[in-house]
Amino acid sequence: MRLKLALFVAALLLLVVAWFVFAWKWSYASGERAGWVQKFSRKGWICKTWEGEQALVSLPGSSTVEKFQFTVHDEAAAEAINQVMGRRVNLHYEEKVGLPTSCFGETRHFVTGVTLVDEISLSPGVTVSQPPASAASR
Repeated sequence: MRLKLALFVAALLLLVVAWFVFAWKWSYASGERAGWVQKFSRKGWICKTWEGEQALVSLPGSSTVEKFQFTVHDEAAAEAINQVMGRRVNLHYEEKVGLPTSCFGETRHFVTGVTLVDEISLSPGVTVSQPPASAASR
């Protein structure tokens, strides 16, 4: 009887661990979001993660601003985002579903990289250049 109970508990734990690994490795979606990172901080009581917010503008001159909430686990990606705060960037992300706790992050969107956007397109053929990196640095 004890052996059956121990095997049952071990099998249950193995299934839980397998689910965590599957949910962490598999991505429901991946893509990019363009905008300005306006908030980025390290949060958490026990499990510390980088949490951020990117302002997305659908049309230049539009007053409607959508916000993209994201999580970063990779320290190199977090440092790269800190370097380009306040500038227009593309965030590369993976969307994970099925992670059972908030210890993995507050959002389902995990940023894996960042690319600085050099110019802003206002309309076809009309662009506004961003200031060079040396002029925009603090």
